[in-house]
Amino acid sequence: MRFFPAIFGNLGWQELLIILVIILVLFGPRRLPEIADALGKSVRRFKSATRDAETEFKKEVDAATRKPDDPK
Repeated sequence: MRFFPAIFGNLGWQELLIILVIILVLFGPRRLPEIADALGKSVRRFKSATRDAETEFKKEVDAATRKPDDPK
């Protein structure tokens, strides 16, 4: 059983551990919470922008497919 979902692709726990150690050495333990916070905010903004774009696209498709005499 794999512990990590498909977002990590074919990376196993050994590879992720090595990546985390390298990040810890490069940035230090004091900067990691700042980096994680910034990454989390970026992911939230991306999801929000994607959701907004999808909503706008659906509105445009509905408007284009609506009949001219339809009162919506």
